[in-house]
Amino acid sequence: MLRLAAANRQETFERIREPLRDRGIHVEHVPVSERTVDLTGDGSISGVDVALEEFDAGFVYPGRMMEGAVADALLGVPWVNGRDAVLASRNKAGVLATLAREDVPVPETTLVSNPVDEADLVAAYERFEPPVVLKPNSTTRGIGVAKVGDADSFLGVTDYLDLVHDYRATGDKAFLVQEYLADATDYRVMVVDGEYVGAVERSLPDRERARGRWKHNVHRGAEATGVDLDPEYRRLAERVADVLGIDFLGVDLLVTPERAVVNETNARPTVDAATKYEDGFYDRLAALVERTARGESD
Repeated sequence: MLRLAAANRQETFERIREPLRDRGIHVEHVPVSERTVDLTGDGSISGVDVALEEFDAGFVYPGRMMEGAVADALLGVPWVNGRDAVLASRNKAGVLATLAREDVPVPETTLVSNPVDEADLVAAYERFEPPVVLKPNSTTRGIGVAKVGDADSFLGVTDYLDLVHDYRATGDKAFLVQEYLADATDYRVMVVDGEYVGAVERSLPDRERARGRWKHNVHRGAEATGVDLDPEYRRLAERVADVLGIDFLGVDLLVTPERAVVNETNARPTVDAATKYEDGFYDRLAALVERTARGESD
């Protein structure tokens, strides 16, 4: 039986453990964040009793890159989505630029690499019809994302970003200014090893929308409902995974009556309930783990 080290114990670990066990893959939680790690002795991790040298593959590279390097060194295994894949997907601007150059539809977006002059900020804002969306370039789960409808509010939000970016340990000082697609349907599409395996529609409860909320992140209270996605959008998500070269990818689509665009990607996507995926989802995921453990690539 293959042994798979899962770096995250949240929903994904709990959901994949039994289905993969049924397919000959033992999944064990091997965290390295928020604990102590003996770097120079036996490599022991507080709270982890398994022998690290017994694993065949990792799933997926830890989101905290510094601790991820420790996990990588201690485990010495190939990863389903390694460091490069996680970093590439986390860089929203890099993803959008790459996709746009390959004629994959994305929202109209401007990158602001702080610091810039106020005149440049105003020019970036005036490129769009208000409201506009501001996004820190490297955050996830909707953290720091704001919608503003006038130039003064826009500059006020960027003032706050300047305060954060003044802290010298802040790594990515860039943010995006992006068109706001009102009433777009929000889909999270999953692609495993180049093939569409399922999708959910993310939406806010009516009571939350009535309160003026608009973000569709599940971690912010949105609901995810399994859908039978249009074949056109399935192919679009598969195209994104192919362009980025990422084997296990969540692709966020915004769909309006006029067009569909790729809003973001996630190389550390949460696995949802099996009922929200196509038949054979876990067979395909298990095959990817096995191929990764053998050190094979497409």
